Amino acid sequence: MTSAKDDRDDKVEWVAYSSAGYGSAEDDLWDDVVPIESKEKEIDWYDDNILDDDTVVQWDAPPCPAPLGIAHLVRIGCCDHCLHRLAGVKTESTGFDGGSQLRKTALENNSDLITDQKKAECPTCENLLEDVGNVSKIILDACDGLDFSTVQIGVHIPKDLMEEEDRIRSKYGAPGSLPLKSTFVDETQQIIREGNEKINFVKEKPDLMVLIDTLTLRVDVDVRPVFFYGRYTKTTREIPQTRWPCRSCRGRSGGCEACNSTGLQYIDSVQDLIGRPFVDAMQASDTAFHGMGREDIDVRCLGSGRPFVLEVKSPVTRKPDLAAMESEIETQSKGQISVNSLRSSDRKEVARIKQTRSEKTYTIRFKVEETADEDHVRSSIMALTSEVIEQQTPTRVSHRRADKIRKRKITAIQNLLIEGDEIELSLRCEAGTYIKELVHSDDGRTKPSVSSVLGTACEVLWLDVEDVHSD
Repeated sequence: MTSAKDDRDDKVEWVAYSSAGYGSAEDDLWDDVVPIESKEKEIDWYDDNILDDDTVVQWDAPPCPAPLGIAHLVRIGCCDHCLHRLAGVKTESTGFDGGSQLRKTALENNSDLITDQKKAECPTCENLLEDVGNVSKIILDACDGLDFSTVQIGVHIPKDLMEEEDRIRSKYGAPGSLPLKSTFVDETQQIIREGNEKINFVKEKPDLMVLIDTLTLRVDVDVRPVFFYGRYTKTTREIPQTRWPCRSCRGRSGGCEACNSTGLQYIDSVQDLIGRPFVDAMQASDTAFHGMGREDIDVRCLGSGRPFVLEVKSPVTRKPDLAAMESEIETQSKGQISVNSLRSSDRKEVARIKQTRSEKTYTIRFKVEETADEDHVRSSIMALTSEVIEQQTPTRVSHRRADKIRKRKITAIQNLLIEGDEIELSLRCEAGTYIKELVHSDDGRTKPSVSSVLGTACEVLWLDVEDVHSD
């Protein structure tokens, strides 16, 4: 057992020991250590002189615009154009010339780069940017002879190349460096603009859509359609509004004997009588017709006409004389069709035309099976004014329309004329009203109807659309 006195003796002994020279400030224990100067100097990644000596740094390269980052892009084989777009360094020139300047500077600072500066293919564009000139010439040749002022360019680049380019650009490229796709588009646009200063490049509603497949260097030029708004009147009861495929061959190419190889049930239509003059004048491929509703083949369309938008597809010229077109349409249709209020339009108006539900005024003449007192007939028909009728989908259109009950309002009835067993009247109705069925009831599918309030069968003789109240 150690006593307190022994502990005090040990402490005294240690103090004596520690002051015997080992713990003295007069003699430094590290006096005999000779400092060694490091041969490596601290690296500043953004020092322009970093590559002045022959030191080979094994660490991963920093991103551009550090000179070591630019040197790394040279080492992995980037082409001059990609070197310039990724480096983030301002040069006197741009593109390939700018990259050539950066490559020259990097080689002057580090001669070791000469041994592996030339690669078979640029890892970031696979030499795609070298083909910009060829692609631009193909586009200009494809557009030769077309009437246009605005162009939009779309580019397809293989997914694996996009991923590799994005990896290299994200890791070694300067912040904000341009991606390959936008660079390719910008360079192509610049060369095309030099060849045709009148071309404007847009991101929406172009006259031409140019699609480039960079894998095959295929260029597709899609001539965008032109749209025209107008109103048409139809004075015949023998043509449909749009093309009607042959019932026998269903409009197949070459047609059949039943349709005289036309593929059409009716040779003429409002669509073609209006569209053919446009196709001829604009050297277009075809048309599409978008009407605000439609009338039956045997129904005339009078008054100010039915609004429509004509879509002219793949036109060579884009700005016809619309006044001359109105005259030509009436001449070629031999007066069956006339057009007014023609003006330029767009795809948005197609949607408006289709969605607008305008009231319409009709004149209809029909024959009653049993005659009755004229006052009774007049009061019974006029009682339908402001009436809301229910119409089940008519039998004649049930093959193409959903079978349901529609409620429609009769806004006004006027000009009621009674001549023996024939009655004629004008009525204004809500959009979507089946007028013929309103008269003859379609075997009770329309309630109430003229037939039901008169208590006798009615046969429609003819029907005219007097006006479409769209404005």
